[in-house]
Amino acid sequence: MLKRKFGKTGERVSILGFGCMRLPILDGNPEKINEPLAREMLSHAIDEGVNYIDTAYPYHGNSAQGGGTSEVFLGNTLKDNYRDDVLLSTKMPSWLVQKKEDLNFFLDEQLKRLQTDRIDFYLLHGLHQDFWQTLLLADVFDFLDNAIDEGKIGYAGFSFHDEYEFFKLVVDSYDWSFAQIQLNYMDEKFQAGKAGLDYAKNQDLGTVIMEPLRGGCLTKNLPDDVKSIWNGAENKKALQNGGFATSGTSPKSTLC
Repeated sequence: MLKRKFGKTGERVSILGFGCMRLPILDGNPEKINEPLAREMLSHAIDEGVNYIDTAYPYHGNSAQGGGTSEVFLGNTLKDNYRDDVLLSTKMPSWLVQKKEDLNFFLDEQLKRLQTDRIDFYLLHGLHQDFWQTLLLADVFDFLDNAIDEGKIGYAGFSFHDEYEFFKLVVDSYDWSFAQIQLNYMDEKFQAGKAGLDYAKNQDLGTVIMEPLRGGCLTKNLPDDVKSIWNGAENKKALQNGGFATSGTSPKSTLC
């Protein structure tokens, strides 16, 4: 597995990460993770060199208003064998924050669920203009500074689902270490887009790309001329459905 320098953090991060938003489930219930199968998948990825593991507070929950079971699954799976082998990433449920005390409440809960004393990469989840001012009034930047100083998190970042101009405002508002954006070859001008990737590069931010294949949609129902090009590729692994990719400071180095 290839690794690259992850922006200003200096960490060596695998070019492919393992996302824990859509793990296999039982009985059609998103809260009931098929743990033996999910554990086998995760272990295989780590054994093959993947070291960036991504989850979030609501993943594998039935409602965006509550926590899911993804973090709990990861805590149970990583604690004995793999925790020191990976860089663990999770996200604060930004839309649930109403006051300053909420910030530490969620972080402490996530540390317990993940059964760790440090989250390597900690993101404000899905930043959007609708709740940005609430986060500012809660002194979110002081919270991040303190969490880093206390060793509870390693690096502060954010994931993003809004327009490019707001992306620039967010990037300029704090000394972030990294960002996570949605990007693929059909959506270069969607949300932060390619322009956002370039803007993050100029700030020396590591960049995580989510949905590089639109959740697999870009591998289905392809036109025949596209299929012929892909079928001629020497390495067809790049055509398989994946979760996300990581990038250093160069947008050309982003791989899916």
